[in-house]
Amino acid sequence: MLTKLVSFVTIENVTINDAAPMEYEILDLESFLPYRLYRLADTVSREFSKIYKERHGLTRPEWRTLSGLAQRGTMTATELGEQSAMHKTKVSRAVAELERRRWLTRTPDEKDRRVEHLALTKAGLAAYREMVPLAKAFERELLAKLGKEQRVAIVRGVTALERALEG
Repeated sequence: MLTKLVSFVTIENVTINDAAPMEYEILDLESFLPYRLYRLADTVSREFSKIYKERHGLTRPEWRTLSGLAQRGTMTATELGEQSAMHKTKVSRAVAELERRRWLTRTPDEKDRRVEHLALTKAGLAAYREMVPLAKAFERELLAKLGKEQRVAIVRGVTALERALEG
């Protein structure tokens, strides 16, 4: 444990006697579960991104936008951001690029012209359908690195954490 030594300090007429050592805990980031989960998710996402980048030149936000629309159909940019946990600027850039490729269309909302409904075109859907078997193969290969009990445990553990954090 580290020890911090500070002498008397006076701030706005308040004196703090910090002459006695203050002990505090150190957080070992590499063993801190939230950090480990973040790094693991980022590593897996980067590995998978190599597949759609090589195949279609897509960025991660573009892939998430494409797959979100393919899975859920018509969505607004706000809904896409919530579903994919992406910041609105990333969603906006991804939408613009997919529209440039003619992979999605924007339809203004009849009641609120500030809102646009996004949907994949036939070309966008075809690109997504081409990627699905590659995504599933990637997942199988990733899980194949684990034994059967480990695969079951990781799926159960992730599911349990997701449910616990929903509430």
